[in-house]
Amino acid sequence: MHIAYLTPEYPHPKVSHSGGLGTSISNLAQELVKKGVEVTIVVYGQDKSEVFEQGGISFHKICSKPYKFAQWYFVRKQIQNYVNAVVKEKKIDLIEAADWTGITAFMRFDVPLVIRFHGSDTYFCQLENRKQKGKNRLFETLAVRGAQGYIAPTQYAGNESAKLFGIDPKKVKKIHYGLNLGQFENESLTDYSKGVVLYIGTIIRKKGVFELPSIFRKVREQVTNSKLVLIGGDSGDVQTGNSSTWDILKKEFSEDDISNVEYLGKIPYQTVQNYIRKANVCVFPTFAETLGMVTIESMALKRPVVNSNIGWAQELMIDGESGFLVYPANHDEYADKIVQLIKDENLSASIGKEAREYVERTFDIEKKVLENICFYKELIEK
Repeated sequence: MHIAYLTPEYPHPKVSHSGGLGTSISNLAQELVKKGVEVTIVVYGQDKSEVFEQGGISFHKICSKPYKFAQWYFVRKQIQNYVNAVVKEKKIDLIEAADWTGITAFMRFDVPLVIRFHGSDTYFCQLENRKQKGKNRLFETLAVRGAQGYIAPTQYAGNESAKLFGIDPKKVKKIHYGLNLGQFENESLTDYSKGVVLYIGTIIRKKGVFELPSIFRKVREQVTNSKLVLIGGDSGDVQTGNSSTWDILKKEFSEDDISNVEYLGKIPYQTVQNYIRKANVCVFPTFAETLGMVTIESMALKRPVVNSNIGWAQELMIDGESGFLVYPANHDEYADKIVQLIKDENLSASIGKEAREYVERTFDIEKKVLENICFYKELIEK
């Protein structure tokens, strides 16, 4: 079997950008290779075109050509023609692409196409109750309806996406993202910095960052020496038009609280893991997600998590056992759960231990890769 992934990102030094989407593809691709499956990664929107191999995976970077008009259409045709040529040369059996921006709209491939619902603009606009550009909705709808198979990382994301794009939800296969648990080790449940509350993710409104000033103020009313650390790239704010959400957010903290807030920006992935290990509590008050890779990564590292309780999040943990699920705008309850975990070391250790065990049962990449292989085989053999 030979699978190709069409993606705008991937965690590799030669690729210009990577986020949660790229990480999930990388985790799966590496495990597929271990199982004897050939993998090709086609990364579009790059600064230059290049072909190379590493770790048993073939990489194709595509630099878009400039067109005088209808750039959105001709770039898609450029990618389509390139991919079809690689499919023929390398005998690729199936292509997978993401729903975001509907990149495969107007494309026709010589092998089956799978769309994985990592999180479309249509999906996020629905969750945020935000108006969507008609062009974005059109592209994503055409892309989704042109596929032969669908995968969603949570049942919630799959059902919502199916409803939004008018496809049969029974055609959507739920396969959770997987983690290589050997890369997420934490020998101690008690070796952490007491009172440190850690947020990891883009500094953007949909991730619930504007809930943090009020939540943190309530935490500090009970634990005065607590500290909030934020890690992640800054983003523009769609509501105000400001180019920096962090510039707006930092003004929401009181003068006293902001002295206990540290924003580190984007830092190397391995360094992020070290911050997770040392955190007392990890918090993810997001309003819009399909699963939330960093949530399960924190759980895998045995750190207690206070997470959003919306839809998808209820598939990530058991509330009160392997983490806490709270609606982000409920600041009193959210702060109360954080304070409980800071003050009660036994509770923190118990939640951290159960979190790791839940991830082992639910998100182990060695189990997830087999589910993906079975689904791919079904489509190829149709």
